[in-house]
Amino acid sequence: MTQKGSMKPVKNKKTEEPELEPLCCCEYIDRNGEKNHLGACLCDCEDLDEGCDRWITCKSVRPETCERIMDTISDRLRIPWLRGAKKVNISIIPPLVLLPVFLHVASWHFLLGVVVLTSLPVLALWYYYLTHRRKEQTLFFLSLGLFSLGYMYYVFLQEVVPRGRVGPTRLAVLTCGLFLILLALYRAKKNPGYLSNPAGSDRSLGGSHVECLNRKGQEKTKGFPGADTSGSLNNRALKDDLKGSSRVSAGSPTKVKEDWCAKCQLVRPARAWHCRICGICVRRMDHHCVCCVGESNHQAFILALLIFLLTSVYGITLTLDTVCRDRSVFTALFYCPGVYANYSSALSFTCVWYSVIITAGMAYIFLIQLINISYNVTEREVQQALRQKTGRRLLCGLIVDTGQYNRGFLRNWHQFSTLGTRAFHHPAEDIV
Repeated sequence: MTQKGSMKPVKNKKTEEPELEPLCCCEYIDRNGEKNHLGACLCDCEDLDEGCDRWITCKSVRPETCERIMDTISDRLRIPWLRGAKKVNISIIPPLVLLPVFLHVASWHFLLGVVVLTSLPVLALWYYYLTHRRKEQTLFFLSLGLFSLGYMYYVFLQEVVPRGRVGPTRLAVLTCGLFLILLALYRAKKNPGYLSNPAGSDRSLGGSHVECLNRKGQEKTKGFPGADTSGSLNNRALKDDLKGSSRVSAGSPTKVKEDWCAKCQLVRPARAWHCRICGICVRRMDHHCVCCVGESNHQAFILALLIFLLTSVYGITLTLDTVCRDRSVFTALFYCPGVYANYSSALSFTCVWYSVIITAGMAYIFLIQLINISYNVTEREVQQALRQKTGRRLLCGLIVDTGQYNRGFLRNWHQFSTLGTRAFHHPAEDIV
């Protein structure tokens, strides 16, 4: 009787719990778990008030206060949406506002153009190293790249096409190039080859249960804890993988090895690395820019770079041929008299130089990628070889050959062309 009596109030509590009311388009659940409204975005700003008071009184603002202010702003920056306001990533907004402003200011005078176009790459690199050092994910560079494409195309349609020098065929070719860039970027943003825990959710393997492979080739593999037999992989398979990797590390001339990632709780195959920004291991990871570039999307990344370079050079050529007539492209780029007499021509010329700067940076990345593919080395392996001074440097460090996976020019490119098409390892990375 006491058990039944004690169960009744529990049931009453469950039935009496109020259901959550659906959110309207302007309501949302804030970071504190409370219901809030877009109309109250300027209320309860104690951190902002404190920061303004200290700034007015010429006192330094505490770093933790600045972080709380940014967290509050990012939490309250939302747009009305069905079933609750949607959060907007604050890193998307600066390129949408600053890029048009900077380009219009740079088109006022030649000196302003030099200052603005010089400062833009410096600010972008500073923001990159800031976020990269803090290991933060940001949509700033993706927003900057996509908005730059859209805005350059908009200026081309508004300022260059109406002058009559660009025909429908040329405009169609440029538009197709733009769409191909977006398709390649969409493919490059997909799964780069993320590694999932082979043990699944049935068990969790601690880093203390597996001893990392010894670089000298003499290592001992500790046993895994007992696990259920209903998993997709059993303990024997995992132990066999570790034993196989031990044999490779001990006897292979290329010293290919598999390593244990304590963060992802999995055994990484050769050439896989843990991306500290995405927080997950990527198979044959090359680098991280707007996304992780790995085994599954490396080809799409190279294709996006190639299409962008061709389309950008073509658009620059069409614009210079319209703004600076009867001059070659290279001459018009450095000498175009009277271009700042007309604001339309000045804006087009400024956008040309902005495109040239971006294209030069992408061309350098494309060149480095071609060299790395020719030597069958990833950017991550290059950086590690430079730190450990194990690679062979050529052309003042432009080429770094680790010699670990290099099988010749043709075989290296053949291996790259088949990335992601086979489930097994490539010959240079086989585990025996």
